[in-house]
Amino acid sequence: MIEATGMRAFPPRLPEQPIFYPVLTEDYAVKIARDWNVPASGSGHVLRFQVRREFIDRYEVREAGGRDHLEYWIPSEDLDDFNAAIVGAIVLVKSFP
Repeated sequence: MIEATGMRAFPPRLPEQPIFYPVLTEDYAVKIARDWNVPASGSGHVLRFQVRREFIDRYEVREAGGRDHLEYWIPSEDLDDFNAAIVGAIVLVKSFP
């Protein structure tokens, strides 16, 4: 779905996904993709992207279960604005398995 946007935007969240959780480090993203997403769905992907500071500064960095697990909580209704604040392309860094 991201490829269909030219690697410029994330797709809308599902009704059971009211929050979008971009994480701050590649190590944490790898852990999620490899250790959680693969067992749950068979694959996981790590993506890199940049977001305009004036947008992301509206949200707090949250700690999710450990000081190395830092993420933003973006409400699904803000995802269009989040996508508009992405600078450049979304880059696929790693895929699992």
